[in-house]
Amino acid sequence: MEAEFHSTRRPDHRSNQSTMAATRARVFLASAIAATALATWPTAAPVGSDQRTILHVLNRVGYGPTAAAIEQVKRVGVQGYIDAQLHPERLSDTAMAERLSGFTTLSKSSRELAADYFMPAMVERRNAQRRATQTGVADSPSAAGQAKARTPEQTEAMRMQRNVVGELSQQRILRAIYSERQLEEVLVDFWMNHFNVFVGKGQVRNYLTEYERDVVRPRVFGKFRDLLGATAQSPAMLFYLDNWQSAAPEGVATTADAQRSRNAVPRRFPGAGLPDRRRRLQDPDMRDRQMPGDPLVPQQQRSRGINENYARELMELHTLGVDGGYTQKDVQEVARAFTGWTIANPRLGGGFHFDPRRHDDGEKVVLGHRIKAGGGQSDGNAILDLLARHPSTARFIATKLARRFVADEPPAALVDRAARRFKDTDGDIREVVRTIVTSPEFLDDNSRRAKTKNPFEFVVSAVRSTGVDISNALPLVQSLRDLGMPIYGAQPPTGYADKADAWVNSGALLGRMNFAVALTSGRMRALGPIASTNPPSAEDARRTLFSVALADDVSASTSATVAKATTPAQTVALILGSPEFQKR
Repeated sequence: MEAEFHSTRRPDHRSNQSTMAATRARVFLASAIAATALATWPTAAPVGSDQRTILHVLNRVGYGPTAAAIEQVKRVGVQGYIDAQLHPERLSDTAMAERLSGFTTLSKSSRELAADYFMPAMVERRNAQRRATQTGVADSPSAAGQAKARTPEQTEAMRMQRNVVGELSQQRILRAIYSERQLEEVLVDFWMNHFNVFVGKGQVRNYLTEYERDVVRPRVFGKFRDLLGATAQSPAMLFYLDNWQSAAPEGVATTADAQRSRNAVPRRFPGAGLPDRRRRLQDPDMRDRQMPGDPLVPQQQRSRGINENYARELMELHTLGVDGGYTQKDVQEVARAFTGWTIANPRLGGGFHFDPRRHDDGEKVVLGHRIKAGGGQSDGNAILDLLARHPSTARFIATKLARRFVADEPPAALVDRAARRFKDTDGDIREVVRTIVTSPEFLDDNSRRAKTKNPFEFVVSAVRSTGVDISNALPLVQSLRDLGMPIYGAQPPTGYADKADAWVNSGALLGRMNFAVALTSGRMRALGPIASTNPPSAEDARRTLFSVALADDVSASTSATVAKATTPAQTVALILGSPEFQKR
């Protein structure tokens, strides 16, 4: 699967002279940065000027400063800018929409993506296997051999399949770089990581576009319970954590059994008393739905039994937290409540479906709360209501948001206030975020440069501060893979780490330095020109980027290192590789 969502590098056709020059530049930068990049990174900056405050806000509420964003904050003030970001619906973002207009897959449904992109690739793979069986020639084990053996139809089908995740990955980067709604993009990233799904797991890729677009993005400023419920019913989450296969064990009374008992109608033939089968053929929303009375497909027959994966992660990672006060018995009871929450034909992009034949209809007790027997689908909804309003959830979510916006170890008083706001507003995300980003702790001296940028934040802020105009973001998608943070590529349910220790090591710093060189030297050929390398001298470049990216708040060591640069491109690369730029 890995090959299906990572971009392919284009060969570099530059002359030998240019290649040697780039090599010399890398050697120069490596020696120049070595003394500072591997040293202890700077602690929070002292109380700064208005410019430092502006950069602090732009680095936390968004993905870093641009010259235009700095001027915007100066015009409306810090509080005015924060308030505007808390209401993205009031901000015009037409330029962003125009930039994404060429991406044809972003508006398609999962059903359309399956039919037009994923199913053709699967059919071609099966055809290739059939041909290999008939001819007695096995596929070549090497990637080169496989590529050579592919038919034109196979090649095109695989290209179209990769294009879905490729466009989705590009839009995520482009929105973070260019959108006027910076806080919205930060929260999309936060909640996509909180409710993580992995693109490399089976049919998740079919549903990922819809998951971000229709499940997460519209709810990042809404009520937490709504977001929690939408993710619970998302086919992407159901498939990723295997709940779509979770069913009451054989011999356990199900909702379908109870329905038949209540109706007391003898079943003379399959489907008696059920919705008209002809309607299912005419209605695309019902066509793939597994109806009571239908035989279980082989996959469903093989998977009969309760799966606890979603129940465990729902409590540990999505709501209560690992210390939230639940037990293994609670996990088992929650898993029973979500039996029957499944997907109507994942390969065809079908949607959420509750199957009463698979739902454990018995009584459940979760966290001391009793759920009566016979509830059917409402059992799961009752669990979501209980968890969304639990005090442990308020504290867990408040802590994670405060960690994102303030510090790896956020002040306890701020977490208390944010958790209290969560409870007082019934989980209103906008109000909890407002509490955090307008707090004294947020603007305190100790919070400035207290956070280390993860690779996504580093790459996006580098592009924003240097003014690169991007026409094709695939090189950046590949760069994030090289830096250890592929978009949608976190395999565990925990998502990517939100603390510095996961991203601070000598190998990571070297990777960032290499990215800075590639970005500023023109080796990423699909990218446009870099505005900050256009000044006529290295000194002009230094003065411009020190101001825009760092508010002229740099150490003597960094200043001395950057002063060794002889060209604007080297200057910019050294600044992007500096310890100060790794912080936000």
